Amino acid sequence: MEERVHFTSAGLQLAGILHFPPDAKPGERRPAFMVLHGFGSNKDSGVPRAAAELFASLGYVALRFDMRGCGESEGARGRVVCLEQVEDTRRALEFLQTRDEVQKDRIAVYGQSFGAAVAVYAAGVEPRIAACISTGGWGHGEKKFRKQHASPEAWARFTAMMEKGRQMKKRGETLMVPRYDIVPIRPELRAHVAPGSILEFPFEVVESMYAFTANEVVGRIAPRPLLLVHAAQDTVTPTEQSIDLFQHAGQPSDLHLVAGVDHFLLSEGNALVMDILRDWLAQRFPAR
Repeated sequence: MEERVHFTSAGLQLAGILHFPPDAKPGERRPAFMVLHGFGSNKDSGVPRAAAELFASLGYVALRFDMRGCGESEGARGRVVCLEQVEDTRRALEFLQTRDEVQKDRIAVYGQSFGAAVAVYAAGVEPRIAACISTGGWGHGEKKFRKQHASPEAWARFTAMMEKGRQMKKRGETLMVPRYDIVPIRPELRAHVAPGSILEFPFEVVESMYAFTANEVVGRIAPRPLLLVHAAQDTVTPTEQSIDLFQHAGQPSDLHLVAGVDHFLLSEGNALVMDILRDWLAQRFPAR
């Protein structure tokens, strides 16, 4: 059961799809999840769809939606500024609170990669979010970029791009940066990048990611539950980023590092990852 929906954030119309539990009865309220997509991606990509379908099958209402500037949502194409996505998440929360199918005080957030960093930050600063799940996320933008561009040559190219962007910004100009110059992804993994994903971003996006530090607010999520899941050898977002988030978090928090998968955990069909989510939800944030 799915329903196309729209809600507004900063005067922009955002597009989403609501998933309902197959056993939901008329007039019954269920806990809900907001599902946040990855960097410049959209609600129809593999991970958000898999997450929303999993949550619905387990008894939750799930909202996957396009952040501003992405997918079918309004906004300047490719402007995926971290704190603006936190605001979009707040508006998604308020939209779900208006729905008769949803328990208004039991709305959680799930995010993948960039969306995971946004999810953790949003849960840290928004006490109305009841729980948080992050897969392949990150907590410190500068450290993340340094590891993603690890060789001296790669870091020199990245910092030269940053300096060029800053100089152009001073002149009132905008540097457009190719997707894989920001976040490198091995060619064999690029099939997981959804059709319609943004392939070029304004420099302001890079600046916002560089300065974004979910580590600073993750400790505020407690005593609400937090789950961090990461590939043990993630070739996109360094695994140490979720370890750092865990070290900054309060309790109850759980960290799982999973072998045999890479960055796009839920879209890789790994049964262990799905079991981790099911078991954690049953203990920390049950549907009933």
